[in-house]
This record gives sequence, C-alpha cells and structure tokens, in this order.
Amino acid sequence: MSSKTKFHEQRLQAWDPEELTLKQRVGKDLRVNWQLYVMCVIPVVYYIIFRYIPMFGNILAFRKYNAGGNIFGEGPLTLRYFQQFITAKPFWQAFSNTLILNGLYLLVRFPLTLIFALLINEIRNLHWKKFVQTVSYLPHFISMVIVCGMIKEVLSTSGPINDVIARFGGEKIPFISLAQWFRTIFVVSGVWQSLGWGTILYLAAMSGINPSLYEAATVDGATHFQKVMHVTIPCILPTIATLLILDIGGLVGSGGAFEKVYLLYSPLTYETSDIVSTYVFRMGIESGSINFATAVGLFEGLINLVLLTVANFVSRKVANTSLW
Repeated sequence: MSSKTKFHEQRLQAWDPEELTLKQRVGKDLRVNWQLYVMCVIPVVYYIIFRYIPMFGNILAFRKYNAGGNIFGEGPLTLRYFQQFITAKPFWQAFSNTLILNGLYLLVRFPLTLIFALLINEIRNLHWKKFVQTVSYLPHFISMVIVCGMIKEVLSTSGPINDVIARFGGEKIPFISLAQWFRTIFVVSGVWQSLGWGTILYLAAMSGINPSLYEAATVDGATHFQKVMHVTIPCILPTIATLLILDIGGLVGSGGAFEKVYLLYSPLTYETSDIVSTYVFRMGIESGSINFATAVGLFEGLINLVLLTVANFVSRKVANTSLW
C-alpha cells in the first residue's frame, strides 16, 4: 500500500462520518464489513430468483396462457379471470375458511405464546429453564409430513383418543373425516407445534430489559405479577406490536398452513378446510386453469398487503411502533 493510500485511509478513519461523502462512507463500510455483505449474497440471490422474478408471472392474470406458448401469455389484457373467481362460490368459501382458520389460530396462539414466554422468563433454575425451552422447541423441527401423519394416527378410529372414548362408553369419532372438527384440529396442532418456537423473540427482548427497573419495582414493593404487567410487558411492547402486525398481514395468506391443510383435508372436509392456497393449487396445478389461479393468487397478495398496511398504521398510531 502506497503512502498516499495509507494517508487517505487514516484521514477516513479520523474524519467524522458526517463529513464524509456518501461514496466515501459506502466504501469504508464495505471495507470494514465485507464479510457480512458476502454472507448476504446467498439470501439476496435466493429472493431475486424465487421471489421477485416470479412476480412477472402475474401478467398471466390478465392474459390468456396456452401450454407451450408464450410464458407471459398471449392476446390483449383482460379482467375476465378476476370476474370469474369473484362470482365463483367455491372461492368465497375458501376465502372465508382462510380468514376463520388463520383468525382462530392467531387469537389462540398469539396470547398463549406471550404468556408462555413470560412464564419461562420467570424460571430461575437455569437447567430447568433450558430443559423447558428445548422440549417446547422440538415440535417446530418435526417435518410437517410427520406431524400430519401423527395427527391422523392419534385421531384415527383405532387411535388412542378414540380408545379412551370407547372405554368410557362413547362412540368412536372419525375426527379427520368430519368437517366440524377440522378447525379444532388445525388450531390445537398448530399451537403445539409453534408455541415454544414463538417465544424466542419475546425472550430475546426480555433479556435486554434493564435489571435496575426490576430492582426499583422491588423497592416499591411490587409483586411478581405487578413487575410483569408494569415492567416486562411495556418494555417488550414494540416486539409484541411488530409480531402482531406481521401476523395480521398474513391473515389471508397461506403461510405454513398450505402444507398442513393439503395433507389433512379431503373432499369430505372442504366445507371448513379448503383455503385460498389449496384452492389455487387445485385450480392451477390439478385443473390446469393457470390464468384463473394466478388471478386468485394476485388477489390474495393484494388483500395481505392492505391488511399489513392497515395494521402497521394502527400500530404506529396506538403503540407508536411500526415496521416502516
């Protein structure tokens, strides 16, 4: 390195960041943190290839597509496919099922996850705390195929639950084949699988709370419950608001629901189990109605965008916390 270059580097280090030009700040940041930028290459490339480039396929919601033809469709732009699904009764059934399933799951899982995180945070025995965390995290790492297989085995007419019912003189219930049981199965199994994993961000936020706040509350004579209500929850409120915004933004989306619903549902339970993503899959892949399925998927994305924007606006006004 020449003496001129060394002198230039020394000046960049000595200068106030506000005095550097944008080009100098970017160049210095790249030289200092180049390892972090290299680590970002793979996820950035992944999102470009599998998230952003496929967005060009949304043009098929407005143009006719023929197998073997132009991948971006042919003919003039039209809203015919939107008109078709808006007047289709199965779509609105799938849409309402999506809202109900995701809404029930959110109403049950969100408070339970927060309460469970608060309970774990109160455990003082470090070994017992790690044991509880490990056991509660494990279901998240089980493959969805295995989870659904376990659900079917446990709830089958020859499974343990029906054995208990029969022992008490009741009639065995084909849970998986009854539409009225699907929502309960979906919510309960989802809570079991995600309860422990959902506490990670809450526990991370709690670990950053200043201990002096708890000490001051103890001096004031606060009980454990009062400390939780007046110290812990207010300190992690931004994390709570952020997670709630993201969950509300995905009320109409499939999220991780598609795999579970697809593996558990059947024509017998379409009434309560068919959601937008499974409806799109059947229409697009199984029936070959690519244009129709693309229009439904685009509509789903727009609804999620509206919900996310509204939730973010309300959170910014009420809790002074937002994603942007």
